Amino acid sequence: MNALRIFLSSLHIDFNMPIIIVQHTSPHSDSTWITLLDKGNHLTIKEADEKEKIETRTVYIAPPNYHLLVEKDRTFSLSIDERVNFARPSIDVLFETAADVYKANLIGVILTGSNSDGTNGLKRIKENGGLTIAQDPSTAESSYMPASAIASMQVDHILSLENIAKLLSKINQLPKTHTT
Repeated sequence: MNALRIFLSSLHIDFNMPIIIVQHTSPHSDSTWITLLDKGNHLTIKEADEKEKIETRTVYIAPPNYHLLVEKDRTFSLSIDERVNFARPSIDVLFETAADVYKANLIGVILTGSNSDGTNGLKRIKENGGLTIAQDPSTAESSYMPASAIASMQVDHILSLENIAKLLSKINQLPKTHTT
């Protein structure tokens, strides 16, 4: 949660692109951490709901024990399919479905984590012409996840949390083409 807190608080106050996050948590996790993350943030931070339309200025968090998928009509669906990389929710599932919908207009970001979840999804984003970013493993609480992505593909940017937020804030100022 510390990485998310730093990243989200470092985004420019005018940042308005939707952000969709998979955080590996216990299947029984409550939403207390989301409430704490939302407190004082200029963006709305909430758990994603089934069939919810993806809106600007909102940070969506995958509910515990559900895969979060992006549908062609740019709404969410939730799934209790098998775990992917020992995880549900899985970053790969989110990235792969979002890449199929947003194509070149998607930005995939891999932050700290202790397994390879997200690597295959980030590859799919790249294959669809999207932008790929990995946290600099030397700045991550757990370097395994960003290191896995970096070792498996040509990531577009390798940055610290603060510099990822700065890059996304700059992209946010450009004509609207990307979704994170």
